[in-house]
Amino acid sequence: MANIQTRSYWKNGALNFFDDQLDTTWKTGVWADCPLLAIRSNPEIGYMIEEDFTNVDAATLAGYTATQATTGTFTLASTVGGNALADSNSTTQHQGINVQKLGPCFTPAANKDLWFECRFKVVDTYDKAQIFVGLAGVDTTLSPSGDLDSANTEYVGFGIETTGAGALSFYECKATAELSDAVATIAEATYIRAGFKITGITGINCYIDGAEVSLTNVVYTGIPVTDVMTPSFVCQTDGTNDPILHIDWYRVVQLR
Repeated sequence: MANIQTRSYWKNGALNFFDDQLDTTWKTGVWADCPLLAIRSNPEIGYMIEEDFTNVDAATLAGYTATQATTGTFTLASTVGGNALADSNSTTQHQGINVQKLGPCFTPAANKDLWFECRFKVVDTYDKAQIFVGLAGVDTTLSPSGDLDSANTEYVGFGIETTGAGALSFYECKATAELSDAVATIAEATYIRAGFKITGITGINCYIDGAEVSLTNVVYTGIPVTDVMTPSFVCQTDGTNDPILHIDWYRVVQLR
């Protein structure tokens, strides 16, 4: 049996439990001040989407809509713990797949803090991937021509645009105005956890693998407040290779 060391931790008035042997980044990560216990006790406090791809029908993928940019596919892998594959399935630049959870239900608002985190990796190959992982308004072409669709959709999340070569940036778009900061460089077939917290409409923080990353350009005045957003994923190719985005799990929580 693993060496279980369950601890309690208070931050900003929220009490949570964590394991300081199996989860050494809890105190510095995105969930440290999310009232998860209170929400599980009473859904009147907040609501969440928690997806591990273990209860999704592999044949129908009910609950998700996938739009091809010519060739892409969205499938489930036979993997321990669940895994979804957004496969560009092409070596032609800008072709791939756009996936969104049905039922958009997240919009930042005053006193309605929001938390998001996703564990994912890119294979075949990371340096030829155009991706997005985060929240976005309903948009079947979220990354036309390899760049995020700031002209038509509000969003907040992590992406690699055309010619990005594996450099992951944190994006926010409010009323067509996009802001971004470089936050990490992904590696081939290597999982990364990327998350953020939006504090009402007055604060925004970014986390990579459980550690906060300083932001320069992404600021609270750019938080999207109009579109109702949904978990959204894009995997397209920048040419030469056919990248596959492996989505291990994601969670989104917002106060009511």
